[in-house]
Amino acid sequence: MLRFLNVLAIAALIGSATWAYSVKYDTIYYVEQIRKKEAKIERERDAIAILKAEWQFMTKPGRLQALSDKHLTLQPTKASQIIRANELPDRKNQGDAIAEKLEDLGLVTGSTPNQGLKSSGRTPGSSPSVTGTAGGKTR
Repeated sequence: MLRFLNVLAIAALIGSATWAYSVKYDTIYYVEQIRKKEAKIERERDAIAILKAEWQFMTKPGRLQALSDKHLTLQPTKASQIIRANELPDRKNQGDAIAEKLEDLGLVTGSTPNQGLKSSGRTPGSSPSVTGTAGGKTR
């Protein structure tokens, strides 16, 4: 019986020592992680302080005034810059790429988008009347 208690005591001692070492090393690991996070936070605070100083320099009123004087000089409008709408050059027709592709596929035969609307009596802003059945219901 005495040997059994001795073996049990030695096993408990080894188990508690193992547990104590694992707690110790876990604590060391977490303390190191906290130190790394604190160092990263400090670097970010330094970067923020630098950015604030740069922002204060960039938005200094004297500097902004000098830059605006240099780059934002407004010239009075000259009479030669003003023209009538009918004096504007005509825009060249760039065509309708989608209609051209549909014609190439043979789905549409040489009609412009507005021709179909004019021939049906509709205008571009009006909506077509829909008739027929959908799902057994008349629209």
